[in-house]
Amino acid sequence: MTMKFGIALPQGTLMEFAGIKDPVKAYETMTQVALTAEEVGFDSLWLSDALWAGDSEQFLFECWTTTAALARDTSRIRIGQMVTYSGLRNPALLAKMASTVDVMSHGRLTVGIGSGFPALASQFRAYGYDYPEEAAVRSRQLEEAVQILLALWTQEEVTFEGASYQVRGAINQPKGVQRPHIPLLIGGNGEKKTLKLVAHYGDACHVFGDPTTIAHKFAVLKEHCEAIGRAYSSIRRATIAICVIADTDEQAQANVPEAAKVFGGGLIGSPDTIRRGIAALEKAGVQELMLRFPNSRDLDGLRRFAREFIA
Repeated sequence: MTMKFGIALPQGTLMEFAGIKDPVKAYETMTQVALTAEEVGFDSLWLSDALWAGDSEQFLFECWTTTAALARDTSRIRIGQMVTYSGLRNPALLAKMASTVDVMSHGRLTVGIGSGFPALASQFRAYGYDYPEEAAVRSRQLEEAVQILLALWTQEEVTFEGASYQVRGAINQPKGVQRPHIPLLIGGNGEKKTLKLVAHYGDACHVFGDPTTIAHKFAVLKEHCEAIGRAYSSIRRATIAICVIADTDEQAQANVPEAAKVFGGGLIGSPDTIRRGIAALEKAGVQELMLRFPNSRDLDGLRRFAREFIA
């Protein structure tokens, strides 16, 4: 198995733009990370779907407009979301948006989707969106959204009557570039609902945790695949990790920003330490590792990681 590496872009979720007062400069800081990642050989770029940062005075750029801009700013690297929240956008409109972006990128889009973390409930409601407290309701919304996305990417005319969403004679042209459809990544750790959805509908999944937790989640996913007769190997498996690389473990730990420490763990240390961490994730079944470099202005960290770990 060959590990692929992506970059979770500095979008503002970790307050990466602290100290930057000009929003244009902040945006171009993010773009420079994307261009550098493409230049040095990373496989993918990933965006978050939050609406504001932990400090409401800090900048945070919206997920899908940024996705569209990156589709034109870059030329090789794949682009996706980690993840789009199903309750924030009508899924039929999201299917149309994604189809357009897939054309704009010449077929480099992956659509990531999930039900949304409870920590984002206040953001949903502040913007006028409902955030159901019951996980079962959010899971149902996610399943209906996934079905609508796939239908609008593959069928000529779509009618869907669900509890959360209704589509009546919707047409989507063009459907995108990729065939049979735009790849769909489903994010989340839920074993009974989310990972079952992955088995039924996902081209890729995104889970999180330490290697032991991740290995367990993938084992559950494999069981769901076996239950419906799907090849487990047909689903690409991904996770995310904070990454800070330095000459020594101590230097790396000292360079972790306060905003990133809430995540704990990650790939933080010397190249040898990080190499062991990658090996542990690979052993757990991870095929794509999305790295979040918390210091958005340190492009040398991206370049050093690429020299050490990307052939």
